[in-house]
Amino acid sequence: MAKLNVNGKAVDVAVEPNTPLLWVLREQVGLTGTKFGCGMAQCGACTVHIDGVATRTCVLPVSAVKPTQKVVTIEGLSKNSSHPIQKAWIAMDVPQCGYCQSGMIMAASALLAKKPKPTDKDIDDAMTNICRCGTHQQVRNAIHAAAAGVGAAKAKA
Repeated sequence: MAKLNVNGKAVDVAVEPNTPLLWVLREQVGLTGTKFGCGMAQCGACTVHIDGVATRTCVLPVSAVKPTQKVVTIEGLSKNSSHPIQKAWIAMDVPQCGYCQSGMIMAASALLAKKPKPTDKDIDDAMTNICRCGTHQQVRNAIHAAAAGVGAAKAKA
């Protein structure tokens, strides 16, 4: 039995200790916003926050997550897509196919929490997620917009 704190709620799941957190979140908890991409922690589609740190979950065994650690998925990032990075994502029209977007948003929001005014280098260093549609420049623009409060202003208009 694994005990987790997911999106502010205590969750008990009966899984093997080596089950990747990604599959626990998707199959046992029912939060399917976090995606499976490569299964090797390379692409970032499986990114969630663990105690505020962007963490790839496809290779992270559930046993590595302590019950006291706070796991936040894309579903728990904000209500009604109200997080500044989500607003900027929408305002800047970032997604194309959308598959990588939840992981990208989770990585970007962790970056902004750590560095509210990131440079291009900060963004390049933090955003190692892969987007096969090639939206990396739009991602960078949206992160700068969120940092400047532009996404929120455009989203209200």
